[in-house]
Amino acid sequence: MRLLLLQVALGSLLFASAQAAAPQFTLAQAHAALQEGEADRAMAILDSLPTSAESHNLRCRVQMTLQQWSAAVSACQAAVRLDDSSSLYHLWLGRALGELADRASFFSAYSLGKRVRDEFQNAVRLDPHSIEALADLGEFDYEAPAIVGGGDSKAYEIANQLESLAPARAHELRGRIAEKNKNYSTAEREFKQALALDPHPAFQWTVLASFYRRRGRWSDFDIAINNVLQSAQRDRQAAVALYDGASNLIAARRNPQLAIRLLQDYLASPSKSEQAPAFAAFTELARLHAQLGDQTTALQDREQALKLAHTYRPAQELKL
Repeated sequence: MRLLLLQVALGSLLFASAQAAAPQFTLAQAHAALQEGEADRAMAILDSLPTSAESHNLRCRVQMTLQQWSAAVSACQAAVRLDDSSSLYHLWLGRALGELADRASFFSAYSLGKRVRDEFQNAVRLDPHSIEALADLGEFDYEAPAIVGGGDSKAYEIANQLESLAPARAHELRGRIAEKNKNYSTAEREFKQALALDPHPAFQWTVLASFYRRRGRWSDFDIAINNVLQSAQRDRQAAVALYDGASNLIAARRNPQLAIRLLQDYLASPSKSEQAPAFAAFTELARLHAQLGDQTTALQDREQALKLAHTYRPAQELKL
């Protein structure tokens, strides 16, 4: 009997030691992995944790970075079902539905579009001071037709609400409305006012760069891109603007060497973001290096992307 009790005690001790040695993951670690662009690590952490509204929301956001839109919608819906009072969860559900709507057939896009606006409205209702929720609702309103609830007048109302919270974002929204209506001088003036008011001007320089690219104003575009680089170098919180600047250069098919520098500076920064997943940046680097004839570096870049996110299809399908 004494021997049996000793064996039981020893077994309990070994079990407790194994539990103590096992890594104890947290939602904060999953969030950090998401921001670093470590999609595989973020998903592994979430798989090891009990399900909750927050874990579903984080899973949705990881899947959005991977462009897995249907799965993202399902996860965000689960988050909202568990906590219907969270403005953030409704905001991300609206974003996921919006990405799905952009890729849907006409009839599906119509029904999805109405749901997108409902979710953004819910996010604003639950937190009237959420700048991101207001900005997303305003963007939806100026882009979407009235049949799904959009319209310029509604977007202007949102711009007025943003005025006291984030005046730069209010001017940016008014600029986008003006550009859509081909009032280009007003749009440029609004974008420049946004630039003057934004405490992180690198972001508004990317907005101006996008505007000049769409207008074919290449000398102004080049100036804006150089200002993106200079502003981001002075502002650690604006690193994602480097990615946006590179995306503008890629869309314009202009100065691939500078686009590579912007992406590399972004990847070297300590403030990466899910808005610009690191694995997406490596994929773009692979494409740019391949275009410049550097096949070896291109293959290394793609390998880095797949190490972070092995299911990321743009990297999987990249022809080098």
